[in-house]
Amino acid sequence: MDAITCIETRMSIRQFKPDPVDRDLLAGVIATARRAPSYKNSQPWEVMIVSGEKKEALAGHLIKLLESGREPCPDLEAPQSWPPAEQARIDALFRKRKEATGIDLAAPEMILKAKKANFRFYNAPHGIFLYQDASLSQWSLFDLGIFAQTLMLAAHARGLGTVPQAFAVDYAAETKRFLGIPESKRLVLGMAIGYPDMDAPANSLRTDRVPVDEILTWAE
Repeated sequence: MDAITCIETRMSIRQFKPDPVDRDLLAGVIATARRAPSYKNSQPWEVMIVSGEKKEALAGHLIKLLESGREPCPDLEAPQSWPPAEQARIDALFRKRKEATGIDLAAPEMILKAKKANFRFYNAPHGIFLYQDASLSQWSLFDLGIFAQTLMLAAHARGLGTVPQAFAVDYAAETKRFLGIPESKRLVLGMAIGYPDMDAPANSLRTDRVPVDEILTWAE
C-alpha cells in the first residue's frame, strides 16, 4: 500500500474481529511509529499494549467506576466548548452517525453506552495506551499526536484497524495504578487495535472532510 492510499483509506474502526494479533506484528507497528518526528528528536512517547485477561479486567474496573458515578478525571482536561466552525463539524458528525447507526451521541444514555464501549476497546483483542512524562511541555503533546497518527497508519498498512479513544483515559489515575504506569506519567490517549470487522454496521460510517479552500490560505 502506497503512502497516499494508506492516508486516504485509513478510518476509525469501532468493531473488531476477536482474533488476536501476533505480538511480532504489533511490535512491528510500534517500531514503524518510532520514525515519527519530534521536537529535537526528544521522542516523548511511551506505549503499553494490554491484552487478554488484563484487558478484560481493566474494562470491568473502569465500567464499575463509571456505574458508581465517579467523575472522570483525565490527565488532559476534556474540551468544554468549541469555536463555531469546529462545533458545526461535530454537530454534522453526530447527525450523520445517528442516520447511519441510530446512535445519538447527544443523548446522555448513549454517552454512557459509548464510554462502556471505549472501556472495552470496542471488543478489539488489544488496547494501547500512549503516555509521557508529565513534566513535558505542551509541545510534547503535539509530538505524541504525530506518533499516534504514524502508529495508526502503520497499523492500517499491515491490515489492522485502530481508533483513537479519549474516553479510554477518563479515569487516568485509576488506570495507571491498575496497569503499573508511574503516577509521574501523563496518560494521553487510548487506542483499540485489531483486525477490523468491516461487516459491522459501526464500520459503515465514513466521515467527511472540509474542502481544501476552507482551510488553505495562499500568501504570494
